[in-house]
Amino acid sequence: MPETLRISADPACVADCGMVVFGTPSFAVRQTCEKIAPHLPEKVVLVSATKGIEADTHLRMSQILEQVTGKPVVVLTGPSHAEEVAAEIPTGCLAACGDQQLAELVQDAFMSDFFRIYTSPDAVGAELGGALKNVIAMCAGVNEGLGYGDNSKAMLMTRGLTETARLGVSMGARKETFAGLAGVGDLIVTCTSGHSRNRAAGVLIGQGYSVQEAMEKVGAVVEGYYAVRSAYELSVRQGVDMPIVRAAYDVLYGGIQPEQVMEILMHRSRKAESEDAGWL
Repeated sequence: MPETLRISADPACVADCGMVVFGTPSFAVRQTCEKIAPHLPEKVVLVSATKGIEADTHLRMSQILEQVTGKPVVVLTGPSHAEEVAAEIPTGCLAACGDQQLAELVQDAFMSDFFRIYTSPDAVGAELGGALKNVIAMCAGVNEGLGYGDNSKAMLMTRGLTETARLGVSMGARKETFAGLAGVGDLIVTCTSGHSRNRAAGVLIGQGYSVQEAMEKVGAVVEGYYAVRSAYELSVRQGVDMPIVRAAYDVLYGGIQPEQVMEILMHRSRKAESEDAGWL
């Protein structure tokens, strides 16, 4: 069950407002929310700490919470492995909401000596950055499993961020969000850390394990697996070119070998780096 926090806020912001934090896996957010919704107090702010996109509906996590409960939602996201937060290692995250007062409410509630919170009005960009970095992290892991080096990983990360921003801007996100904690920050930590389940699953796939074998071997929820399909379907719906996401989709759901999709990516037609970059 999500942890429930009750705080007293500045009356000018939200007086004596309850706060419920949702940190369940993305596939369980709707079901969990439906069970909890009847028990929520009238005056409550929901904090979405889940990174993902709902299958079929393609809704962001905050949209699901709003739809089911009718309550205001603030997105809490950024480069924050739970293991390091629990160990009180200095961490920076983002509280994103169109309502500045609510974003600042969450900022005040979570700020500590080792947990620094910034605010943003861009919940769309914050959530898409958090969801799609899991896709790129799986790709970075596949790259490692294939025995490729840092050069190709840097290329995948950078061009993956471009694709994420391109999709985000098409959906109303601010491009500068992807140059911040919820974009490049979360991408760096997830693609390079030993804590990352998405990267670990990708490594196994690159080493020749089947997708199912890799998921079982990781032994925990691999959000990138679910996000790949939603991201690909969103790119089709939005008419946005996302070749790395398409390559990941072909490997995870189409049975194409990683070496084949890397060859396809490397032989795409020439273009300028700034062409439709999304975040530049």
